[in-house]
Amino acid sequence: MIKNQLALITLIIVVISCSKNRKEVLAIDNDLSKNESEQKIDINQKLEVYTTAEDTDLMLSKTGTFTFKNAEQALESEIAVFVNSNKAFQKFMGIGGAITDASAEVFAKLTKDKQEELLHAYFGKEGNNYNIIRTSIHSCDFSPYSFTYISEGDKDLKTFSIDHDREFRIPMIKRAMNLIGNKDLVFYASPWSPPAFMKSNKNMLQGGKLLPEYYQTWADYYVKFIQAYEKEGIPVWGITIQNEPMAKQRWESCIYTAEEERDFLKSYLGPTLEKAGFNDKNIVVWDHNRDLMSHRANTIFEDPEAAKYAWGIGFHWYETWTGGEPKYDNLQNINESYPSKNILFTEGCQEKFDSNHYFRWSNAERYGSSMINDFNNGTVGWTDWNILLDETGGPNHVSNLCFAPVHADTRTNSLIFTPSFYYIGHFSKFIEQGAYRISTTTSRSTIESTSFKNSDGRMVTVVLNKSDKAIDYKLVVENREVVLNIPKHAIQSIIY
Repeated sequence: MIKNQLALITLIIVVISCSKNRKEVLAIDNDLSKNESEQKIDINQKLEVYTTAEDTDLMLSKTGTFTFKNAEQALESEIAVFVNSNKAFQKFMGIGGAITDASAEVFAKLTKDKQEELLHAYFGKEGNNYNIIRTSIHSCDFSPYSFTYISEGDKDLKTFSIDHDREFRIPMIKRAMNLIGNKDLVFYASPWSPPAFMKSNKNMLQGGKLLPEYYQTWADYYVKFIQAYEKEGIPVWGITIQNEPMAKQRWESCIYTAEEERDFLKSYLGPTLEKAGFNDKNIVVWDHNRDLMSHRANTIFEDPEAAKYAWGIGFHWYETWTGGEPKYDNLQNINESYPSKNILFTEGCQEKFDSNHYFRWSNAERYGSSMINDFNNGTVGWTDWNILLDETGGPNHVSNLCFAPVHADTRTNSLIFTPSFYYIGHFSKFIEQGAYRISTTTSRSTIESTSFKNSDGRMVTVVLNKSDKAIDYKLVVENREVVLNIPKHAIQSIIY
């Protein structure tokens, strides 16, 4: 009996230990440690406020230093942001964007001083402090043409070569890496389509499916990619299985049902990476819009053999292209249903490029609102699409022209920093990798807000105002408060 009781106690301890030692970027216990929870906001502590606002010169500009005072009960007539720094949630992995063939080719057309300006604006500590880089496995729509790393029909992958990427893409990635540093870098890659001969439609474009007889060959292709990039000195954090697996596009695309992606992961890709010694590489499923992601998560994460290989689920924001609202509640559902799995924003951009609208403020507000709500619903990291495009919204080999936060006018060797760049910076510049999201709510829907606590104890609260009027609001942090004002169509980062 005693032996059985001891065995039971030992088992309980092991289970508790395992549950607490999840992968690096996971939701944590809701209550912080006792020492942290006992920290109170100093009444004499200064707050710094940085603002970007429409119809002003304010672009991530410091707009004031304020001091907390003792908090009073907020009134129904007041607008308030309530922060409880004793309640923490997911760990922050970072923010970044994609270095595509298009971004790298436009970058190469700039003079060296403009290249340095762009790199430091995005990846420098004094700039937006990006630490995530995404790229494509061979071509995507933002490539000069469709290509793969092998000769067509080479099922043994004997001709595998990334020479194409060495011309423009890899040099730019390496220069960005030098500013980020390997310690903070998160570099991952996504395929848009297998080679044509591996697909049911014999075409890299227009959807089609991966033929079952090439499942193993395609799994081996990922291994070849990782090996080739790491030989170049680029550490690969992970991969997504397929970009937008439910979209038949006029560009590179490939369809997987939820069951097909599950089976490819558990029977081919997962075991193949494991056999190659790449257990440390993170596999992200779905990599498509919020609307259908719950079904994908349910199908894959409910299967233990598939789930063991999946780090988490990636998503895009394009479910709104039909005019619907963003489906943030799907993120919340997955976060609650599968707390051991991570949620990563893998792509978003403003579609339908028009050079007359570089400074269209609603583009920036889409970024700000999405980032706040994505983080508040459990997202650990956020990846923009192309970090740089030219004056046409490309290049793009199928004319799917889009906005980027920064455009280069290659005719004049000039950089155009759109409001979206600064809105993203209100998060990436101040929130550090390893920060924890902190409980934050608002008393009115006229403003949106989220907060993070950096490892040094510094707090960052971001507040968004999409309305046509300036708003006075209270920032209430436990027993302290400060009254602030946010201009119309503006975003603020408050550091304290």
